[in-house]
Formats: sequence, structure tokens, C-alpha cells
Amino acid sequence: MNLPEIETSRLKLRPYREADIPDLVRLAGAREVAATTLRIAHPYTEQHAKEFLRMAEDDDKAWFAITLSDSGQFCGGVGLRIEPEHSRAEVGYWVGVPFWGNGYATEAAQAAVRYGFEDLRLRRISAAVSKGNAASEKILQKLGMRHEGCLREHQCKWGKFMDVELYGILRAEWESQPSRNLSQ
Repeated sequence: MNLPEIETSRLKLRPYREADIPDLVRLAGAREVAATTLRIAHPYTEQHAKEFLRMAEDDDKAWFAITLSDSGQFCGGVGLRIEPEHSRAEVGYWVGVPFWGNGYATEAAQAAVRYGFEDLRLRRISAAVSKGNAASEKILQKLGMRHEGCLREHQCKWGKFMDVELYGILRAEWESQPSRNLSQ
């Protein structure tokens, strides 16, 4: 998929580059990041990063590197796993530990959801979050997503089965939100 660059008030979302590999390994490789995500391995190696970059080029993916607008510094990732036949996608995001607490994940996720609804014309965007990840659930609520249920003991991470909370929003719901323009 040929991805655009997306600008928000503080961030630039851009396609990943091979030059991002060291930052991916360093930031995604933090145990704290892996612990809050369903799909990031720990330890996270250069090989994981290379495989991710290859996968990010698939037509059913719209994965963006999150960089700070003022410095260009890489700080995380956000993206959509698209199911075009159903006009839906799953949004996912992560931010490196040094950048936590600044609202970057919310701002990037808002931009990705906007891209999904406005540019890709998706009908629905969903998200899955590990039970107990209150920070991520708060982000999804800020996006206007509704809690849709819990998949009990759905994911095994580090040898432990965990519940996964499901959230979703429809394009019509998103369009009716006055807050959807906050990050632009």
C-alpha cells in the first residue's frame, strides 16, 4: 500500500524505513512496551524489526512510524490491519517508554482512525487490548470507541493466558463526534 504522510499538531506519521530498525529494536524492545501490547515480542530483535518492515508493506496494512514534527525523532508506531472485503480494520499503536505520558498515542491513533474513515472509506474500526491495560482503554474511549465485550483467556503472552477487551466504532458514530478534529 502506498501510504501518505499524515501531519497532526505535534506528530508526523510516515511509512516505515529501513533506517528505523535501530529505533524499532530499542523502543519496541523495551519490556514495558511488549508487556502492554498483544503482538510485540520480547526480546525484540533486529530480525523482528526486519520482518515487521516486510509485513508493513502488505496491501492489507497501513502501518505508520510515529515521529515528532519538530525534530523528526522516531517515537512509536500506529496502524491499521485492513479487511477490505468487510470494509473494516483493527487499529493498533505503541509508543516508546521515553515518550509515554505526552498524549502521542492518542494523537497518532486519532490520525489513523481519521485516515481509515476518510481516506480508506472504512465502515468500522476496532481495537483489542489486554485486560488491565487502562492507559490503552482510555485512548480507545477518547477515540469514541465503545466497549463491545471481552474474550476470556483469548491470548497467551509469556506463558500466561489473558483476557482481551474489544472496542469498536462505526464511521457514522465517528462522523457525529465533535471531538474528532482535536488532533488536526
